[in-house]
Amino acid sequence: MKVIIIEDEKPSARRLQRMLTTLDMEAETMLHSVEESIDWFNTNPHPDLIFLDIQLSDGLSFEIFEAVEVKSAIIFTTAYDEYALQAFKLNSIDYLLKPIDDQDLETAVTKYKARLPQKTSIALDFEDIKKLLVNPVDRVYKKRFSVKVGQHLKLVNIDDVECFYSENKGTYLYTTEGRNYLLDTTLEGLEKELEPETFFRINRKYFVNINAIKDMISYTNSRLQIKLNNYNEAEVIVARERVKDFKEWLS
Repeated sequence: MKVIIIEDEKPSARRLQRMLTTLDMEAETMLHSVEESIDWFNTNPHPDLIFLDIQLSDGLSFEIFEAVEVKSAIIFTTAYDEYALQAFKLNSIDYLLKPIDDQDLETAVTKYKARLPQKTSIALDFEDIKKLLVNPVDRVYKKRFSVKVGQHLKLVNIDDVECFYSENKGTYLYTTEGRNYLLDTTLEGLEKELEPETFFRINRKYFVNINAIKDMISYTNSRLQIKLNNYNEAEVIVARERVKDFKEWLS
C-alpha cells in the first residue's frame, strides 16, 4: 500500500508519519506545497491513500486536483473546525482535526482498510468547497493591527494596509503612507483574519489589498506582475497556479 502525506508544516508531517508506523503504514513521501504536489503527481504513480492538509503554504490543497486528476483515497487533516463541518461533499474516507489524536487516526485508517479493495473516483465540488472555505458563516475579520514602534504601540487600520509580506522569517504590513511594520504572526495566521473580498494571497510571500492595485502586467511563465500604489521594495508576482483564482477574485 502506497501512502503519502501532504502537509506544509514539516514537524506535523513527521509526527503523522511516526503515528502511521504504529498502525503498520509507511508514508515514505511527504509533500509540503500545492506546487510541489502537482509536480510530484505528474511524475509519479498515484498512491492508494493521501493524508491531505487543507491549507498549504501556497494555497488550498484542492488546487492540486484542479491541475491533476488524482485517483487516490483521501483522509483530510485540518486545524479549522468549520472546514470539516460540511465534510466537503467529497468522496473522502474521513477528516482528522489537528492536533491529530491516536484513536481518531486509527479509526480513520480502519475505515479506509474496510473499503479495500474498492476503488472509487473522487468527486470534488470545487466551487462549493471554496465558498465554504473563503466565506465561513459569521466570521469576524481583523479591523486593525497593533504594531510596535520603539517603546510605543501604534494602531494601523486595515484600510490603510496595501499588502502583507514575509521576509527573512518575519511578517510585515506595508501602509498606504509607505511605512512597513513587523507583525507578531505569520502569513498563514493571517489567512483566517483578513477579509477575503479585500485581501488575496497571490503567492507564498504576499497578500495584496485590491484597493491598492495600480496596474497588472503580463509576466513570464503565465504569471502576472502587480504594481501597488506605494509599495515598490520588490517585485510582486502572482504565482502561476494562483492566476486563475486571482482573476476570479478581481471580478
